[in-house]
Amino acid sequence: MKIKLVGKNLDDIRPLLEKFGFKECDSDFELVITHGGDGALLGAERDYPGIPKFPLRDAATASPCAAHEASLRLEELVSGKARLSVLPKVAAKVNGREITALNDVFIHNFERASALRYRVWIDGELYAHEIVGDGVCLSSVHGSSAYYRSITQSLFKVGIGLAFSNSTEDVNHLVLNENSRIGIEIVRGPGLLIADNSPDYETIAVGETVELYQTDKTARILGLDGFMCKQCRLLRHPHKHPFAGMY
Repeated sequence: MKIKLVGKNLDDIRPLLEKFGFKECDSDFELVITHGGDGALLGAERDYPGIPKFPLRDAATASPCAAHEASLRLEELVSGKARLSVLPKVAAKVNGREITALNDVFIHNFERASALRYRVWIDGELYAHEIVGDGVCLSSVHGSSAYYRSITQSLFKVGIGLAFSNSTEDVNHLVLNENSRIGIEIVRGPGLLIADNSPDYETIAVGETVELYQTDKTARILGLDGFMCKQCRLLRHPHKHPFAGMY
């Protein structure tokens, strides 16, 4: 199979991939194998959307448990036993540009010394006239174990999650229907729109509105259960909750 290999410490994994018959290519590849941690997978989905991914943990920086060592996971892949997960993505649209994310899109305060002020609409109805805080996050189901959980101390399994970071108002975090559309108008800013761990961002001026929603785009990940195993997580972060996910 022709693959694209991305991540870090790639020379550590190349001999094993060759042993299993994988051929690295820069074009016309059928699969992207990521070697690293959560960030490598997020970056690969951003750079190569729509192409199936197979994530492997880099043993040097994100040790897997014995049951999910790289050679065992590759055996599952070549034997066709690696389960395919189709994950919905979330998106933000501003000034005609759509930005998608596997985990979450976040509107931050651009000026760190000054809180962001913004209004919130949900499905065309005003939900909050003004919220003051560090920002607001829209999370996918997959991303609910990441930034959303660090803000809300909660998870969800259906829908999309709206979390308000360090808000001064008494406002509840929300789990909304997957078809909901959220509008965020910047009242005092500017704001900073980011998606997952992307180094790119969009500046949002005062008076501009960002639309947040679940898109029809999806990510196809093979063997995700072996990548996000509870025991692997505990090995990586021994003092964290086992479900603490993709930061």
